[in-house]
Amino acid sequence: MWTCYHSKLHQTLKDRHLLPKKSKILIAVSGGQDSLCLAKLCLDLQLKWQWQISIVHYDHGWTLDEGLADHVQKIAHDWGIEFYLEKAQQKIPESEAQARKYRYEGLINVATKHQYNYLITGHTLSDRAETFLYNLIRGAGMEGLSALNWTRKLTDNITLVRPLLNFTRSDTLSFCHQLQLPIWEDKYNEDKKFARNRLRLDLIPHIKKEFNPKIEQHLAQTAEILRADVEFLTQEAEKLFNLAYRDDSLTRSSLKDKPLSLRRRVVKMFLAQKLKTMPNFEQIEAVVRLIEAPNLDRTSSLHQGYFAQVIQDSIVIQKSDN
Repeated sequence: MWTCYHSKLHQTLKDRHLLPKKSKILIAVSGGQDSLCLAKLCLDLQLKWQWQISIVHYDHGWTLDEGLADHVQKIAHDWGIEFYLEKAQQKIPESEAQARKYRYEGLINVATKHQYNYLITGHTLSDRAETFLYNLIRGAGMEGLSALNWTRKLTDNITLVRPLLNFTRSDTLSFCHQLQLPIWEDKYNEDKKFARNRLRLDLIPHIKKEFNPKIEQHLAQTAEILRADVEFLTQEAEKLFNLAYRDDSLTRSSLKDKPLSLRRRVVKMFLAQKLKTMPNFEQIEAVVRLIEAPNLDRTSSLHQGYFAQVIQDSIVIQKSDN
């Protein structure tokens, strides 16, 4: 059965060159509507693209997920798709960040072991809008606001692809109902102790009703615009960093006539390299001010007693004797 959703994904793949013909693809399936929609669409498009596809499911070992792995395995069997199950090797806290970390580690293990070049997930336009809002509330910069992108390198040989970023969650539900796919109702998706669930269940419906019925589409468009800007600025900042970084220090004269956006990015790269940790906004701003500061000016402690100091035309990172 060919639907408008098949056509939409087929055209997206052609336009964006996400998954080349004859690719070896591992589909992460949670059992929910988004990943089921993705798996069925890929199965139906398989002959057109000459893919080799398999399904992988990550079992977190949570109580409310009992029976889920068997459910996904049965779907893969009924569709004639090879199935891999990766189980958590330790107890995973019921937290979004921890679950995501261990899940991706497990999925990468399977993809590496069985030599898959692409790992694909069912993230949607709705997820992208939620991620934008979630990171905005946390005070993220452009990178955070555009974090959920179409592709991302996981290892040298494995690329993460999100082919459904122009599908809404309503689209994937409609597709699953149309084809009568067996959606697993994830009880964790209704638990409002998770911030993303509160965004999805409370905040976004309120914004849709009171402010903008197309908030998801518009936030996703903004994320797409920001992603292109981030890629350009990152390239320019890397060029500038390579010019300004000399003898373990930053050359101030290389940065003085540059836009503030590039100064901040170069300083962020410098601090991340020297401190071995990702600097926060206040630390970056403190060092940016040193670009125009008098000789021997310095910051307060940046991280574990380290500080930045101006020495003539250089900014150096030093550690306090205390």
